[in-house]
Amino acid sequence: MVFFIFFAFLSLCTAGELRYFLFFLLQEIVNLLLCGEAVPNVFDGKMDLGGGMSLKGIPNSVEVGFLTLLESLNLCKVGQYLKCPKWPIWVVGSESHYTVLFALNPNVQEENELEERESKIRRAFDAQDQSGGGGFITVEGFQQVLRDTDINFPSDKLEDLCNAGIIVWSEFWQALLQLDKRAGGMKDPTGLMGKKQFTIYHFNGIAKSVLNGNANIGGSSPIQRPRLCKLNVTVPPRWTQDEYLADVVSASTSGSKDDSVLSLAPPVQTSQHAPLVDCIRTRWPRAVCSWAGDVPSIV
Repeated sequence: MVFFIFFAFLSLCTAGELRYFLFFLLQEIVNLLLCGEAVPNVFDGKMDLGGGMSLKGIPNSVEVGFLTLLESLNLCKVGQYLKCPKWPIWVVGSESHYTVLFALNPNVQEENELEERESKIRRAFDAQDQSGGGGFITVEGFQQVLRDTDINFPSDKLEDLCNAGIIVWSEFWQALLQLDKRAGGMKDPTGLMGKKQFTIYHFNGIAKSVLNGNANIGGSSPIQRPRLCKLNVTVPPRWTQDEYLADVVSASTSGSKDDSVLSLAPPVQTSQHAPLVDCIRTRWPRAVCSWAGDVPSIV
């Protein structure tokens, strides 16, 4: 019904009215199609601004998700409702148009014990974050997070974290990586638990970088045509130190009948990068991607 009403409305607009409508209400349109409400923001729930005012975000879980290049540029914060939809399908927003990222195996969204723990801690932290996605909370909010998640820092470490009067997520997270699991932390001496490998696909209906004919022939020019790209993704454990990535390489592009998560490592190759990888990393932090053929394009 939502789709029917939306397209019926568009059919009544003149060309000028349509351009104005799409330019100023673009995110509202996307959210309307994804969650059934034309809210202007992509974070979860509501954000209280005080004085009886609040900002509306995504109200509940969705079937199809949303990722955006803007988050990789720290211009917005997409909430867990859109990052973790019912089905492994995401609309990907770029500066020009929208493309689609999807997986055939729903297990790409499954979390192991430590990942579930990290998600619980992050949700508790975000519930106290009134900075508009800035990633910091008050000391009072931090104390509530510790109670909600059963985290017990040594007194000296707790004093260090609270010394500035606010607690930043990145500093809190680094402290958790050094705190033993028995005290509610995320310390993993092996640095290997939770590594994931899986396959996802990206579809761009009007990719611009495909050449008409042989790229080496003079006069050939880029054209727009649909392109489907297969990406092999390796995600290192989220609770290890950043130095772990120094020698991380992505999964091989060789075909496999089993795209299961947490599989044994296949032959490896050097990681590759594109703006799409930045979008993927907003969903799977520090993911390493590889593909065969043309670079996946989101423009």
